[in-house]
Amino acid sequence: MTDRTGIFAGDDPFAIARRWLAEAEPGEPNDPNAMTLATVDDRGMPNARMVLLKEIEDDAFVFYTNYGSTKAQELDGAGKAALLLHWKSLRRQLRVRGHVTREDGPKADDYFASRSLKSRLGAWSSRQSQPLASRGALMAEVARRTVELGTNPPRPPFWGGYRVSPVEFEFWADGAFRLHDRFRWTRKSPSDSWEVARLSP
Repeated sequence: MTDRTGIFAGDDPFAIARRWLAEAEPGEPNDPNAMTLATVDDRGMPNARMVLLKEIEDDAFVFYTNYGSTKAQELDGAGKAALLLHWKSLRRQLRVRGHVTREDGPKADDYFASRSLKSRLGAWSSRQSQPLASRGALMAEVARRTVELGTNPPRPPFWGGYRVSPVEFEFWADGAFRLHDRFRWTRKSPSDSWEVARLSP
């Protein structure tokens, strides 16, 4: 650990992750908080898709989605997930694996209320991951929900957040001649202390 300096310095992986995200924000052209979310279904078949990270808390990564979606069903079923944030502008990536719980209370209400009205109405209107007859049918549902719910729709009961509580981080930075720098932080459970190891590129 004596050579863990510079961009890898620090004793709190959540603080390092927040710092890397902040450093990426000026240079990433779109969505520096975009991340790959990997899950598995009940047969062990993997799935991956892009979602937007909304917050790095002191003990978890938080994002929001429709609870009826495929990703939500797989998150609820397995209780585990992996995340990947890749910042091309910095030539860095962050991998996270951990346990999943729902963020389904006042914090989810507050985040939903902060979204644009059209996004809130869209959340009410979309049966995410379900077959859709046409885009026209979707827009008709948006129009119906607009009349029904008005200008201040509440958070739908089928929409909310997830918190990924890591048991593993890997911080990766590009190195000359593909001799990259990698540091893996691991712990057996969220209540345990971290162990840190440098990995071969």
